[in-house]
Amino acid sequence: MKVLISVDMEGVSGIVHTSETNPDRYDYERGRALMTAEANAVIAGVLDAEPGADVRVADAHGPFRNLLPEEMDRRARLVRGKPRPLGMLGGLDEDTDAVLLVGYHARAGAGPGVIAHTMSGDILDVRVAGRSLGEIGLNTAMAGHLGVPVLLLSGDDAACAEFGELAPSAVTVAVKEAIAAAAAVTLHPEVARERLRAGAAEAIGRRALVPPLDIAGPLAVEVDLVGAAAVDLATLVPGVSRADGGRTVAFTAADFGEAYRLVQLLVQLASIKPG
Repeated sequence: MKVLISVDMEGVSGIVHTSETNPDRYDYERGRALMTAEANAVIAGVLDAEPGADVRVADAHGPFRNLLPEEMDRRARLVRGKPRPLGMLGGLDEDTDAVLLVGYHARAGAGPGVIAHTMSGDILDVRVAGRSLGEIGLNTAMAGHLGVPVLLLSGDDAACAEFGELAPSAVTVAVKEAIAAAAAVTLHPEVARERLRAGAAEAIGRRALVPPLDIAGPLAVEVDLVGAAAVDLATLVPGVSRADGGRTVAFTAADFGEAYRLVQLLVQLASIKPG
């Protein structure tokens, strides 16, 4: 059995502020240690259920270089660094049997949700076939496009509720309760890890009950961008045009894989500031 664990940072127990998730800020080293420990708990849970599983862990936060390689469970392999195909799902392919999303957060505009956003602070919303999708939805649907189910998500209660609407038969592990964008009631990290390990084992055992999320194409996609310059850059991409409202761009994708890749490109273009 081949399993991919995609690990973000904002949804890790104890983390509530960007000073804990930004490599340039004072509390980041503690944040990445907490992130690594949660990843290890999920690896252990997967291997409790399937001792022979081939486990890959995708570092899926910011620079994709947060998890501490020397502290990782040696039974898993680490996917780190960027840019890379499929971004947060680096290492995913059609031979993968299951995906688990760890430390995830709610989409932009959701509230209360701890550090809620979609891909970056430059993106206000992504709508695929009229449905608003954050990182949870985009990654769940990208896995589904390859026929792979997402069996588990951990994060705050808002993230778990968002995932529950997409995959109601999957497992969720809420490690904190959001109070505001930078405040939460959190579990003790050791308690969170215990629940993650048990939840991962349960999820692997339930894999036959969780279907992949399949959003069939062709797909109309709209992306709301914060900056006017980002809209200008986005329209240089063939097939991308301005939509009504001034800060929205639109395109049509043949399938979800194409939509996912183009959204990734728009996120990168939105990070370029005028000279």
